[in-house]
Amino acid sequence: MVTLSLLPVKPTMRPPAHPPKAATLHDVAREAGVSPITASRALSNPGVVSDATIERVREAVARTGYIPNLLAGGLKSKRSMTVAGLVPVVSVPQFIPTIRALTDTLDAQGYQLILGQTGYANSREEKLLNTMISRRPDGIVVTGLVSSQAAREQLQRLGIPVVEMWDLSVHPVDMVVGFSHLKVGSAIAGYFLAKGWRRLGVATGDDLRASTRRDGFWAAVGHEGPTAVVPAPSNLEMGRRAMAELLRKDPKLEAVYCSSDEFAQGAIIEAQSRGLRVPGDLAVCGFGDADFAAHLLPSLTTVQVDGAAIGRLAAQLIIDRCAGRAVAQRIIEVGFQIVERQSTAP
Repeated sequence: MVTLSLLPVKPTMRPPAHPPKAATLHDVAREAGVSPITASRALSNPGVVSDATIERVREAVARTGYIPNLLAGGLKSKRSMTVAGLVPVVSVPQFIPTIRALTDTLDAQGYQLILGQTGYANSREEKLLNTMISRRPDGIVVTGLVSSQAAREQLQRLGIPVVEMWDLSVHPVDMVVGFSHLKVGSAIAGYFLAKGWRRLGVATGDDLRASTRRDGFWAAVGHEGPTAVVPAPSNLEMGRRAMAELLRKDPKLEAVYCSSDEFAQGAIIEAQSRGLRVPGDLAVCGFGDADFAAHLLPSLTTVQVDGAAIGRLAAQLIIDRCAGRAVAQRIIEVGFQIVERQSTAP
């Protein structure tokens, strides 16, 4: 016979009869030794108070556990202090400096960046824009040009600042910071032709910007040649597959342009796996000048775009418009340059 002994049951923990009161802005101001309006400015518009005051207020926030009621503040000021940002994929190396610069520049003026991924799909872009707009951001930054005409018209009706970036247009929704992808493709083709290479290939993603660079490339060459197209975003594995396809089409290729650096890295690996020397037998050029491009073996020739500058300029345009300041340039072209490294050396 088994005897069961019952252990004493601990009383259930009950919530306190009077839960602790949430800290208020007045608590923060008292803790920091400033007026409530100064504390508010330090949190919502730090550009108008001293660094020392901002630091005292932030320390007071940490000590009191104060959490600003952004909804209430937005109702009073009609500003949410948020900016919506749309990128195809956050993990794409070429966009990372832009996102970092956007975040830092906006944060310095009290704005927070809310990111959404479009995934290179136009239908998803329109849905995501509608979702972002419903949150009433103070501005919107879009990677690429807004493709949906309905979305373009809706953004223009709203009248909030919109910056399209990483592309160029003479008719932006509102403002644009970027460069011509057609010119990029043309410049790479000119660079190849100047080297004396005539058997050329292109490995590209199927997104609009990459396709525009491809069109610029073949237009400058004067005729189309071997092309491998893969779904965006392209990656190292797809780079290997694309290079294999190009070499099947023309085993004696002299130079290949790839629509991204990660794509180019895969192309180089595939070529080397087949016993081809890069650049001795085959030259390869990428796009984006990712952090790793200079450290590959061979180091990668690529197109450099100042992504951080794009982010800073786009953020400043939003900040200026929100502050009621006139914008001198609605269309800003940042340009690009070809950075020559070992993968296209003689």
